[in-house]
Amino acid sequence: MIPLAKVQDLIKKHAKLEKELSSEDIDKNSFAEKSKEYSDLNEIIKEANSYYNYKKNKEELEKLLNDDSSEKEIKDLAMNELNELEKNNENNEKKIKLFLLPKDEADTKNAIIEIRAGTGGLEASLFASDLFKMYEKVSHKKKWLLEVISISKSDAGGLKEVIASIKGKNIYSSLKYESGVHRVQRVPDTETQGRVHTSAATVAVMPEAEEVDVKIEDKDLRIDVFRSSGPGGQSVNTTDSAVRITHVPTGIVVSQQDEKSQIRNKEKGLKILRSRIYELERQKRDDERSKDRKNKIGTGDRSERIRTYNFPQGRVTDHRINLTLHKLSEFLEGEIFDEMIENLVIQAQETELSSI
Repeated sequence: MIPLAKVQDLIKKHAKLEKELSSEDIDKNSFAEKSKEYSDLNEIIKEANSYYNYKKNKEELEKLLNDDSSEKEIKDLAMNELNELEKNNENNEKKIKLFLLPKDEADTKNAIIEIRAGTGGLEASLFASDLFKMYEKVSHKKKWLLEVISISKSDAGGLKEVIASIKGKNIYSSLKYESGVHRVQRVPDTETQGRVHTSAATVAVMPEAEEVDVKIEDKDLRIDVFRSSGPGGQSVNTTDSAVRITHVPTGIVVSQQDEKSQIRNKEKGLKILRSRIYELERQKRDDERSKDRKNKIGTGDRSERIRTYNFPQGRVTDHRINLTLHKLSEFLEGEIFDEMIENLVIQAQETELSSI
């Protein structure tokens, strides 16, 4: 049960904000912040009021049921109403608990997604390309803006590595469960005997950090410039436009060479670096808050095998929640991506709720 005092605090806070926002004397500097808080409370205030009044309403209905002078029709109506009241109270309690869960400050941020071919040679790079195309299709369907920051191609249309930014509403909250090892099982085009091969690609999703989130001191950076090179070591241009940035305190290294301009490569490199430092700090805080990470759905461990894409059987399985969807082609087209994400979110919330 949720302490009634905590629910009453929500109701009082909502009423106070309503009064402040309708006042002509409200401080203009705090208006946006208070409006956001009021809007958030609006989503739960109906449930909070119902939950707070549950005991009183239940007692009134039970009084009717225990009254010998009440007619049978009235008692039947009261019993139906009591059943509905108890059912609604359970739903209200769950919604309020979810509302009271600590918010992930990064959920509303844009995301940086990094996809790298893992074990499996050429087949792994082709799978990395398939994953990137899937995220492109999801972005297109959801009207998100996907922009490639850097890309390294392999033979036959595969990808060794691709880093992209995805912008839109609450991007990180939608994509944060994608981090980890994605495994594919299929028969390669070059396989003459029809044997199924297993290969893998890693995905890392980080919140895109703003300058206000991570302050990087120039003295903490070592910047090396070198000549860009294409596939097979071919020279892309004749100037030292490629940039390697090392953040000395953390040891994080970012290389960027996609642009012809050294300045643009440095800007892109710093964007990736800022997000990696921000994610590193978030991971440290998470580990401090919860030493037992095994009970949580992973949202950052790149070595954790999270999903298998089995082409011969046409299925995709998420190992964290034991969910199998027999719609692999639709999943790769971005058609049922939301179904997977919604199940992951529900499971993560259930895990959080059980710890309250």
